[in-house]
Amino acid sequence: METLRFSVPCLFGLEGLAAKELRRLRMDAVQAENGRVGFSGGVLDLARANMNLRCGERVLLELGRFPAESFEALFQGVRALPWERFIPRDGRFPVKGHSLTSALHSVPDCQKIIKKAVAARLGEKYGLERLPETGELYQIQFSILKDEAALFLDTSGAGLHKRGYRPAHLEAPLRETLAAAMVELARFRGKEDFCDPFCGSGTIPIEAALTAKNRAPGLMRDFSARHWKSLPPEIWREAETEARDREFHGKYRIFASDIDSRAVDLARKNAARAGVEGDIAFSVADACAFGRRTDRGSLVTNPPYGQRLLEREEAEELYRDFGAAMGGAERWQALILSSHPEFERFYGRSAAKKRKLYNGMIPCTLYQFPAK
Repeated sequence: METLRFSVPCLFGLEGLAAKELRRLRMDAVQAENGRVGFSGGVLDLARANMNLRCGERVLLELGRFPAESFEALFQGVRALPWERFIPRDGRFPVKGHSLTSALHSVPDCQKIIKKAVAARLGEKYGLERLPETGELYQIQFSILKDEAALFLDTSGAGLHKRGYRPAHLEAPLRETLAAAMVELARFRGKEDFCDPFCGSGTIPIEAALTAKNRAPGLMRDFSARHWKSLPPEIWREAETEARDREFHGKYRIFASDIDSRAVDLARKNAARAGVEGDIAFSVADACAFGRRTDRGSLVTNPPYGQRLLEREEAEELYRDFGAAMGGAERWQALILSSHPEFERFYGRSAAKKRKLYNGMIPCTLYQFPAK
């Protein structure tokens, strides 16, 4: 079997979780780096990673790495790679990427050189002076870091956080991959109570339900590489069958609420699209009146941040009231994501654990409070 190398970009702070997922999928040579995780495998593993990853952003197929201190070195290095193994004579191959702390700092110039080199290689292999580029998409990505170039093909297409269940959302949506990571950090597997009292469009409870059911998050969506003529179509059917065979079917105590009835309606519709509406109990409720008691439970939530002055003052009052309400809740661990630097002071408790994360471009902290 042909062994390929892959790279999975992820949100900063989630590298360890993505690496753990890949090891659970029995991928080889898993290696976490800043902002990405590498692994090795075959074409079936390409499909399995796309189908099953909860915390990774996309699956990139690595074509090669080489020193690139000049445009000539970049051109020759790119031209030497086996692009024809994956890109057919009519394939579309746009180029995008980035360059950091390297002599080749102009990204547009690097794009042009890479495009020209790939076209030269493919034109030579297919005997064409001009490539039509009328077929399927083969998105090329490049990374040049400290004068080393790495070239990839994007097998995912739309980011893996786009599960397919959330065509609409409220303001400041939480990325699905980050929500899944919060559920994973709570170690929720469906055996205890779970609650999100600021559910918004429902991302956290939906990801909790998918996790409890062990349902692969990519079952509802398409992937670019699914249309590649160079890959056998049966790998996708095998990965899908394998994923469905691993699903659980049980009764779960997942609660989602919000003070905004429109948010709850939207969350319920998104849960229906995800096929988990029957696994989540939705309600309109004020989080600051939370006082549930349970044998064991995980509260995982993303309350409003308050990015502007007046909003921040409102958020601080909300944190204070919510913290007071949580004082009456029994046997709930709480994982709360906030960008406010003094969240603990307003909440009224110090977190046992803190983890730096990013919600989009917003730096946040995930505060973890043990059950009382």
